[in-house]
Amino acid sequence: MTTFKIHTIESAPEASKQMLEESVKGFGRLPNLMGVMAESPALVEAYKSIGAIFKDKTDFDAEEVTVVWQTINVENDCHYCVPAHTAIAHSMKVDEALTEALRNNTAMPTAKLQALKDMTLLIVKDRGVISDESMQAFFNAGYSTRHYLEILIGYAQKIMSNYTNHAANTAVDEPFQKFAWRK
Repeated sequence: MTTFKIHTIESAPEASKQMLEESVKGFGRLPNLMGVMAESPALVEAYKSIGAIFKDKTDFDAEEVTVVWQTINVENDCHYCVPAHTAIAHSMKVDEALTEALRNNTAMPTAKLQALKDMTLLIVKDRGVISDESMQAFFNAGYSTRHYLEILIGYAQKIMSNYTNHAANTAVDEPFQKFAWRK
């Protein structure tokens, strides 16, 4: 079995160190995911850049960002990202009822958020091959082609973290452990 190293700032490749320092500033500690990703400075940069773009530059609000992230995390059975994004959702002031519905794969509190969850799942499960009927239902809920395309940004980010965590079996950080999750 291959073992993935969880780097510290000191042990990380030089090109990862500044990005890891930024993670420490943001989280108050170095998340294990970032320590694993540090082996590839390009992966750290891509993950952080795409994440910032998805969170800050798309047309989604905090609830919608959370719906996309957690829908993908739950569908991909990511033992690390579900608790981490539960904590992140709390820090973004997302309603706890929404985060619990996502974690438990139950109905969303609004039809619009349900349509976003449904489309996100279709993108993941059907690899972006969406029927006209499903696309129209998404549009009828109040979303646009822009929103469809922006889900893809969140998905790209989640592929990086979910698949890293699957391969590395990344240990859930202590601050996230209270949100531990299993499908």
